[in-house]
Amino acid sequence: MKMKIAGIIVCTLIILFFIINLQPTSLPDNHGKMDTHLYLSDSARQPLVVGFGGGSGGNDWERNYLKTKRDSIRALGYAVLAIGYFNSGTSPKSLDRISLNAIADTILSIARRHPQIDTSRIILMGASKGGELVLNLASRYPCFKGVIALSTSHVSFPALTISANTSSWTYHDAPVPFVPAPFETIWPALKGDLHGAFSMMLEDTVAVKQAEIEVEKINGSILILSANEDEQWPATIMSHRLVERLNQKNFQYPYKHIVLKGGHIEPLNHFNRVYEFLRSIK
Repeated sequence: MKMKIAGIIVCTLIILFFIINLQPTSLPDNHGKMDTHLYLSDSARQPLVVGFGGGSGGNDWERNYLKTKRDSIRALGYAVLAIGYFNSGTSPKSLDRISLNAIADTILSIARRHPQIDTSRIILMGASKGGELVLNLASRYPCFKGVIALSTSHVSFPALTISANTSSWTYHDAPVPFVPAPFETIWPALKGDLHGAFSMMLEDTVAVKQAEIEVEKINGSILILSANEDEQWPATIMSHRLVERLNQKNFQYPYKHIVLKGGHIEPLNHFNRVYEFLRSIK
């Protein structure tokens, strides 16, 4: 019986290995499409916060559980643009090769259609994979003047697909370099140990160097919140790497990394830090 079970496991792993190495030949359906919801404030000249959710998909910032935070941001005089970039209706089903160009174009198009929005003060905010996204966006588009990254990474990781062999992002139709998932990550991933799988991926120092997000190119202030007991991935370690890079590159704008005690979603319990940051944006 034990030999039979072992054989099944081996066969399963072999099948997974071949799936992982199959390269897709076309972009996902609805590539470049997304769902948006704009919430204006009452100010005559409103800066804009653009909110992105993480790896669960959907349009987090239009959901009821974030309404209080959304309304508090609007009370500061900001407009809020909620964006669902995958698994949100008209967007791609999976977080796979999401177009950075399409997201940037959509943000600017919406902002320019509303004269009460101050397009010179657009702040990007994202959590988890959304944090990875906003750092990638802001490092490529100087029109964005600040970043709030919650439980983020310092590199780009693979798409959230079964094969995990494509990039999460594209830029000018080319995949953004990412840290690949080696075969060895299959076992911790199957056990639900995502932290272990991501930690294993970060051992590839060559790939990590190639996939590091060039945060020194961001054209504005940066706020990073991480939690020291993050069960999803090593967010605090990766956030320290972000700060190290900013230091090494003599980043010219204010930046801060705040380490909290708790798990992956702990930054959502400390939005007073976000409000302080937004008040500081001139």
